[in-house]
Amino acid sequence: MDATVQEFLNFNQSAPTAWHAVEALREMLQAQSYTLLREEEPWTLQPGGRYAVLRNGSSLIAFTLPRERPHAALIAAAHSDSPSFRIKPNAMQPGPNGAVRLSVEPYGGAVFSSWADRPLAVAGRLMLRQGRELVLRNVCTQGPVCVIPGLAIHMNRELNSGYAWKPNIDLQPLWAVGEAPDLLTLLAETAGVRREDIVSHDLQLVSLVPACVWGPEEAFLSGPRLDDLECAYAVVRGLTEAGESGSLALACVFDNEEVGSGTRQGADGSFLEDTLTRILDALAFSREDTLRLLSGSLMLSADNAHAVHPNHPEYADPAHSAQMNAGVVIKHNAAQRYVTEAVSEGLFAEICRGAEVPVQHYCNRADMPGGSTLGHIALRHVSVPAVDIGLAQLAMHSSWETAGARDLPLMVRALRAFYAADPRRTVDGGWQLWS
Repeated sequence: MDATVQEFLNFNQSAPTAWHAVEALREMLQAQSYTLLREEEPWTLQPGGRYAVLRNGSSLIAFTLPRERPHAALIAAAHSDSPSFRIKPNAMQPGPNGAVRLSVEPYGGAVFSSWADRPLAVAGRLMLRQGRELVLRNVCTQGPVCVIPGLAIHMNRELNSGYAWKPNIDLQPLWAVGEAPDLLTLLAETAGVRREDIVSHDLQLVSLVPACVWGPEEAFLSGPRLDDLECAYAVVRGLTEAGESGSLALACVFDNEEVGSGTRQGADGSFLEDTLTRILDALAFSREDTLRLLSGSLMLSADNAHAVHPNHPEYADPAHSAQMNAGVVIKHNAAQRYVTEAVSEGLFAEICRGAEVPVQHYCNRADMPGGSTLGHIALRHVSVPAVDIGLAQLAMHSSWETAGARDLPLMVRALRAFYAADPRRTVDGGWQLWS
């Protein structure tokens, strides 16, 4: 098995939630000598330095400074969250005939049917009282603790003819029948703390079934949360492996993309703008210097793409469908839900060509508008040329997704080349590659 794929499998298993994913990425960065900064403290930055900063424990920006004054910023952004079911504050919900359920609501656009009849764990974070302090602790149950029970076909003969799931009825997970431990009591034992010291929590249902590779020559990769942990892993790994460049290089992993990004830790918050401002202030950039740097910068919005479905090719544009194991996908949309245009596409495609990474082009079928992603949202705050990219996958937003195992190493290679590039804008609006 490819070493990159094996490392991703380990990362995926350690990242059941956005908080766990960012914690795993932080550890990856610190192992590569990145210095962890805190937003509430002063920053002292050194030329050639490697740094990372977290917000809300679920978003992260890592960056490297060139040894000379940077002339551009090279930014790649992915997201840490995936569709799931968030647990409400009063989690224990009595049901009929002694059943005890967990009170949940959908987070993001999950494929509901894929979550039914699957053993599920509970993971997230706890806010704990420790003396006079409140501290955060990531937590995950040791194994599955609940299930969303499906209805037998004998009770609804229309189940295979289309069924409208009612989240408040059909999607409430079974916790126990009869006497049952309190959820927070169980999590306190897991975390090694007292139940009475739990002040608040952010918890969700997760699948702990390990991702795997399969098929002839191990061609496919299946598992939970491939969208968008593949790209989150790749943007950080690409940054840590890149050589020196004359540009400021940033890897961004934002939370809450699946619900619109409109949070302080989301792409529609100020995290990227705040971080860039502090970096450039530390480098004594004037406002004009900053605007000149941004005009020559590039952002990659990295979020997985729809592969053409083997049983339903009719849902794809036949001339612009993405194939698994065919390389990095460049995504296009006339309404600019994907922000790719000729200037940004041309530079990224040329970087990939130099790195011997194949690219393919994806467009939604003209009568089927696609979803949005990070790019056009982040550009409201940091205005730079941008291109939407991703890896082709099946069953997006399912609890179990499938992608091409050969594509992930190609994405890491493309991002490594991107961060090592040293592009300069030309007077006619094009680019010159100096690397």
